[in-house]
Amino acid sequence: MSPSPSAPQLQGSCLCGAVTYQISGPFNMMVHCHCSMCRKHHGAAFATFVGAPLMGFKWLSGQDQTVSYASSEKGRREFCKHCGSVTPTLIEQMDLALVPAGNLEGDPGIRPQSHVFVGSKAPWYTITDDLPQHEEFPPEFGVGGVTRPVVEPREGAVLGSCLCNSITYEITGKPLRSANCHCSRCRRGRSAAHASNLFYKLDDFRFTRQDVPIGDYRVPGTKYFGVSWCTKCGGAVPRVSKERNAVVVPAGPLDTDPGVQPAMHIYVGNKACWFEITDTTPQFETAPPV
Repeated sequence: MSPSPSAPQLQGSCLCGAVTYQISGPFNMMVHCHCSMCRKHHGAAFATFVGAPLMGFKWLSGQDQTVSYASSEKGRREFCKHCGSVTPTLIEQMDLALVPAGNLEGDPGIRPQSHVFVGSKAPWYTITDDLPQHEEFPPEFGVGGVTRPVVEPREGAVLGSCLCNSITYEITGKPLRSANCHCSRCRRGRSAAHASNLFYKLDDFRFTRQDVPIGDYRVPGTKYFGVSWCTKCGGAVPRVSKERNAVVVPAGPLDTDPGVQPAMHIYVGNKACWFEITDTTPQFETAPPV
């Protein structure tokens, strides 16, 4: 059975383009997930997934370039080994292709339906839309919750870690700036609606554990833009920028509250068509004024 001719057919890719795929609707779900695992894996305030029957999904290239990490007893998380972007998860027992919406090109014809795992929401992120909210999975999913160890705050420091805890770090001092970035690179790099980044002085940052190598990818032709991730679990980690004497910290993986919220939305002229900004944070079509 083929998808309906009227159903949207979209392509998606990782940040570096090594992994590409095609997915056809009708899409049967679209949710924002705030669980700590998604925040750590994507590096964002939340992850947004769209779902469709498996028959509508097709790998175009790079399926063998993905890494799979068992994040729980039943769950696995996939990512590109070259750039760390989250890649689709295919769940045969549910006949479901689960795709990160941030990596799709075009309009899926569906809009977010709910927020899930708001009980694990980042303390620095405020939900301002009117979508239904669920503490864990909504009742119709018929499954239980996901728990993560609680990290005790440390006075004078902000703590963070990757999904598998192989890489941990601490930050002191105040951020130089903070922003939600909606550019297509950030959406692909974080596999999310937008990135939420904090910028700190390099002297205020240090890795406290690094048991596995850190992957690093800089987009060709750009002066600074790049991403870093744990090569074991794919979790986003801070990217050290020695040329700017700064470190770019994805806010999603932080284990303790940084005490600030993103101060602006930037590159909103390039934001995802399916995401609506509903807060009162200042917005800039491109980069903010210097």
